[in-house]
Amino acid sequence: MPRPGAFGSNTYTSSCPVLAQAQRQHLLVLFYRTNTHASFSLADLASYLLTNGPRKVYSASRRVRVIHNRTIIVDTTKAMHVWEHDAYPQFYFPLSELKNCSKRDTQLVRSDGVARAAVVEVTIPSRNGIKETKTDRVIRFTDDKSLGALSGLVRLEFGAMDQWLEEDVPVYVHPKDPFKRIDILPSSRPVEVRVAGKTVAKATSSVHLHETGLPTRYYISAGAVDPTVLRKSSLITKCPYKGDAEYYDVVVDGKQHHDLVWYYRLPTHESAGIAGLLCFYNEKVDILVDGQLLERPQTHFG
Repeated sequence: MPRPGAFGSNTYTSSCPVLAQAQRQHLLVLFYRTNTHASFSLADLASYLLTNGPRKVYSASRRVRVIHNRTIIVDTTKAMHVWEHDAYPQFYFPLSELKNCSKRDTQLVRSDGVARAAVVEVTIPSRNGIKETKTDRVIRFTDDKSLGALSGLVRLEFGAMDQWLEEDVPVYVHPKDPFKRIDILPSSRPVEVRVAGKTVAKATSSVHLHETGLPTRYYISAGAVDPTVLRKSSLITKCPYKGDAEYYDVVVDGKQHHDLVWYYRLPTHESAGIAGLLCFYNEKVDILVDGQLLERPQTHFG
């Protein structure tokens, strides 16, 4: 069980740096080793949080709604951002905010021999021709003061629900991090891109996208890129801050560099300034801005 008050300061960090790093890696492996929301154990996650606590907890201070099977099962202004790992938060909320459904514990999760959490099956009853539906991708924490900020909260698996809304705006991919932002700055500085020593793009201006925790990305017009090197890729990735990204491979001297370029055909409102522009991975190509060669950043995209 976490020490009393471990979550009360809104932040939990192990006093041992090695242990703290191991904790983070454990959760990252748990969440990212597969791509399906049903592929990891909610009981393991609950047990981990009971033992180690979340990384951080912060009031969402907005109206959050959850819709499943055409039924609003949560409509609350009491949601919390809970960081289970360092990458981004999830929405948690008081169990009392779960409406229009029935709840049944399917697996108790114990800490120090005491049941302090449970995996829950939620049933939305049939109505007006809509068939009954069930989901067991739910965790609840008991109303136990020793759990600090987690006390009495419930977690609905984001991908298992049909739709989430912040105020009247759909939540895309996962909840946004309130401490992360994007700045989009048009620039008259020229940009040149080289792949395997060959210049494949030259632009007299660009759009610089600054995203918290990531390298600056340089977006340029499609006309500034040599079209003979581009090959359409089947890859599509999703970002809650920017939208759906489509990709190109780049072929230079007979060698195909996979998924090296991306663009957003219909970006989110906040990222409208990069619509249709192309961007190269700084980590994998040489980029010159105003004639100066940039150092390749070291990230997990490299």
